[in-house]
Amino acid sequence: MNAASLIQALSDRFPAAVTASHSFRGDATAIVSGNSLLEVARSLKDDTAFQMSFLMDLTAVDFSAFGTRPSRGFFSSSGVAVRPSSEIPTPDPWPGPPADARFAVVYHFFSLPLKHRLRIEVLLQGDDPEVDSVTSLWAGADWLEREVWDMFGIRFRGHPNLKRILMYDEFVGHPLRKDYPVNRRQPLIGPVN
Repeated sequence: MNAASLIQALSDRFPAAVTASHSFRGDATAIVSGNSLLEVARSLKDDTAFQMSFLMDLTAVDFSAFGTRPSRGFFSSSGVAVRPSSEIPTPDPWPGPPADARFAVVYHFFSLPLKHRLRIEVLLQGDDPEVDSVTSLWAGADWLEREVWDMFGIRFRGHPNLKRILMYDEFVGHPLRKDYPVNRRQPLIGPVN
């Protein structure tokens, strides 16, 4: 199944859940509503048309500061913006960040038997975002969801052990939030005897 037909099959199966989609260079991306995530994920794993047996990655993006300053990437020595590759047909092929969401939780799936991939994004708003956990479907999501919780502060409902995985327990805040102060001092914690 190619990217376009994969998106079409998912949109046909879940017309109310898939709010937007796009494809670029063979990568299929579907934006799915948060309240439909578990139903869509279960179908992606169990349905013979999808067979997404492998959750390759799960991460998040904080869009709160997006577009407030120029990008630092792809500049020539004279400081003029250049296209990174002649293969990219337009200077900006990405549709851009969501207009009303602060965070996106991003899932990368791969079907081992069918050899196709799919990216699912769930958009979240507010300062205390929350989405359902997919650990009941892919056990490997356990540590990935813990990392997203630790770094971004996004809670995963139904996670069996949602606690810090990279920072120490006494760390205050979530370092990859765009509102986290860079010069903030944390409590120093010594070794436990």
